[in-house]
Amino acid sequence: MANIKTKPKTSETSPEILMLGYLCIKGADNLIEKVNILDRFGLSDEDIAIICGSAVQSVRNARQQSKNKPVEQTIRR
Repeated sequence: MANIKTKPKTSETSPEILMLGYLCIKGADNLIEKVNILDRFGLSDEDIAIICGSAVQSVRNARQQSKNKPVEQTIRR
């Protein structure tokens, strides 16, 4: 069998959207916050990973951790 090298999948999202996503997460402290912000844009896991500079599996793990975290309640006075 011949070894066929496949071209790595590149993001099909426009560079402008990726830049906007990067600017939106600039102040976020950790990956979980970044993923929560970028999920609002409807980006794929691959695009979020590119913007955050992390692995796709790390994005999925952060999303799962976010779902498992209890919601902090604020006390109104």
